[in-house]
Amino acid sequence: MPVYKYDVTMTCSGCSGAVTRVLTKLAGVDKFDVSLETQKVTVESETLTEQEILEKIQKTGKAAKVASA
Repeated sequence: MPVYKYDVTMTCSGCSGAVTRVLTKLAGVDKFDVSLETQKVTVESETLTEQEILEKIQKTGKAAKVASA
């Protein structure tokens, strides 16, 4: 299953909560992890593209980009 990693600027639990809510509601997300401590979001999805997930995260108003390997 494809795993996508993102760097997301989150300053508080409200920020990470907003990202969590978006990913919970996003059809096609099989599993995800949001880490406020490391400012990282990891998403597993068989049907969504890396770009589709990134756009949804960015719609929360958080600065987000695909994490470099």
